Amino acid sequence: MMLLSAAAPTQRGTMADVDPFIGTGGEGHTYPGAVAPFGMVQLSPDTDTRCVIRECYRHAAGYRYDDPTIEGFSHTHFSGAGHSDLGDLLVMPVAGDVVPMEAGTPEAPGYRSAFRHATEVARPGYYAVTLDRPGVRAELTAGTRIGVHRYRFPARKAAHLVLDLRSSLYNYPGKTLWSGLRLRPDGILTGFRETRGWAPGRKFFFAMRFSAPLTGHALDNRETDVAYKGFQGPGRGSDAVAERLGRALVARLDFGPLDRPLEVKVAISGVDEAGAVANLASEPGDFEAVHARTQAAWGQALGAVELTGKPAMRRMVSTALYHSLLAPSVWSDSDGRYRGPDDQIHRADGFTFRSTFSLWDTFRAQHPLLTLVQPEAVNAEIVRSLVASRAASPDGILPVWQFHGRETWTMIGYHAVPVIADAYLKGIRGFDADAALDSMVASASYAPYGGLGEYMTRGYVPIDREPEAASKTVEYAYDDWTIARMAAAMGRRDVAAAFDKRAGNWRNSFDADTGFLRARKADGSWRVPFDPTAINYGSDYTEGNAWQYSWFVPHDQAALFRAMGGDAAVVAKLDRMFDYDNSKLDYSHAEDIAGLIGQYIHGNEPSHHVAYLYSYAGQPWRTQERLKQIVDSQYRAIPEGLSGNDDLGQMSAWLVFTALGFYPVTPGTNEYVIGRPFLDRATLTLPRGKRFTVIARGLGDANRYVGSVRLNGQPLQRGYIRHDELLAGGTLEFRMSRTPNRSWATAPAERPYSMTR
Repeated sequence: MMLLSAAAPTQRGTMADVDPFIGTGGEGHTYPGAVAPFGMVQLSPDTDTRCVIRECYRHAAGYRYDDPTIEGFSHTHFSGAGHSDLGDLLVMPVAGDVVPMEAGTPEAPGYRSAFRHATEVARPGYYAVTLDRPGVRAELTAGTRIGVHRYRFPARKAAHLVLDLRSSLYNYPGKTLWSGLRLRPDGILTGFRETRGWAPGRKFFFAMRFSAPLTGHALDNRETDVAYKGFQGPGRGSDAVAERLGRALVARLDFGPLDRPLEVKVAISGVDEAGAVANLASEPGDFEAVHARTQAAWGQALGAVELTGKPAMRRMVSTALYHSLLAPSVWSDSDGRYRGPDDQIHRADGFTFRSTFSLWDTFRAQHPLLTLVQPEAVNAEIVRSLVASRAASPDGILPVWQFHGRETWTMIGYHAVPVIADAYLKGIRGFDADAALDSMVASASYAPYGGLGEYMTRGYVPIDREPEAASKTVEYAYDDWTIARMAAAMGRRDVAAAFDKRAGNWRNSFDADTGFLRARKADGSWRVPFDPTAINYGSDYTEGNAWQYSWFVPHDQAALFRAMGGDAAVVAKLDRMFDYDNSKLDYSHAEDIAGLIGQYIHGNEPSHHVAYLYSYAGQPWRTQERLKQIVDSQYRAIPEGLSGNDDLGQMSAWLVFTALGFYPVTPGTNEYVIGRPFLDRATLTLPRGKRFTVIARGLGDANRYVGSVRLNGQPLQRGYIRHDELLAGGTLEFRMSRTPNRSWATAPAERPYSMTR
């Protein structure tokens, strides 16, 4: 038998290589718990929920790898968000006679327990850990709308569960507006709570069924009962065994000594308790049955990409693909009902409504990745959900940053627009294109939003009227260009002409004298003083500075490069960006500024396309050098393996594309800019039985450059491939080289798309 070295390229099933612990340390903000592909339930351990508002950033996903204790297991989590919320319905097993009703602290624990990483297991759809204090082995799995717990209690010790409706991520006094618990005669426990967190007035409902009968219970309100004049939830029913309402509810459920594991099946809903009960019945079976279905679903989803490469790279890319398939998550109940942004109940007719849209992040690479590996999810599901949200929006615009059907108004732009346009231009149908385009135009014409009224009047957003004005101007211009592209493809020439003109508005905030994007005042003057390295929230730029945002003209890089002085000047400026000496700068006040390589900031999205811009300037070998630098320094196969928060899969999708050897710099062009591969071989399974294989011959640390490229056996001289070429199936073959090929893809006609040449 031949033994393979640790560095030897190998292939395993993609699912076997997924490590959900990647990103749970540092600032990755991922969670290790159980979830189905795009699942409504994210059942995961919370190591600390005591944080208050801004202090919650480190625990945005509930779990942090370097924490020593687990507080409990809650049912809703974001994967890699830059903001915290959720953590609904905390459940914790307790063994013995005394049942503490407070979590306590790591130093003085109540129901919280120490644990050891050596006892943890995490894989797609499954998580397990041994809780030291109660001596309980906890296992978690999840279906689409349900989570299932399995607890093995010590022999001859009484088994209990603590349910805490006070616990939540992004805590502050008064976050829980109202909540309720109701024990029914059939043994099902239902409940609800309304919170005012990141998303105001969010409503959450649940139903729980237990595999063993209760021997006792206590429903306790830790705050004096008060009347709440807002949402009251269901009233006391004549069939209720017990019910409690209040703002600080905690429950103790007693089962006595058990001779077999206790299984707890939990369904959630955004509609009502009846919806949660129906969701509970919609996915039958015990722990093993649910786990088997979810494992099969993950096998199919992750099987869309087969990988061959070094173990660490394969593990990083497989996990990145996994993280890219968690959102947008299902939000409609099994009967199609869902709660929309107007706080009313709607019904999804013929599709599953999805929410959790971090669009400022994910329009760049995560949504384009889904068009390749999950086209059935993108077809009607995502686009129809976006359009349905706009129809129910009190403001009449598409989602900005939405979760659980509620709008947070976080970040800038109207980036649902490029998601819809990119899907349509890539041939995805199954939705009303005219209604979608009308929604896009409505979003781009809503004057009260983010200085849009000023933008439509002046052609730029003035900084003395609106914060982050420089960033908003260029992001609006790109979004406008995607509207023009979709309208033109649909034959809507009037819309195309109007938004094609608006796509050039980036010029109004670009200062040719300094070579940077700058904030302009209403009188037309530039805001001074000007420091291109300054990062201050609420100032000229969004989570960045002039160095990152001056490159955000993805639809017209050629015109931007001319304004910067031509290709040579652009390459020199890109080098200055990557090589900038930050030793005298302090960005400690900016949580999202992580993963710095000079003024390139990989831990946040505005930089994600920048390494590929050397190719637009005719020097693709410099792109290849920078990609190697980024991948080597920003991704590792360890818990601290993400340099910044994953942002619902965007950091991960960047790695998946880059490892394959190409990247969608400009969604809406139907082009992927060729970089360089990081895997020896990768195969995409595509619709209609097609397969597209990428082969990298001679790949290794010594051979970091692309020597030549062949598409289906024929030399490919241009620096991009088209979406239709990818969908047709075939082979993209790289021959890697120790030295750069300075003649490949350098001519202007061989470079990627630009609106003007």
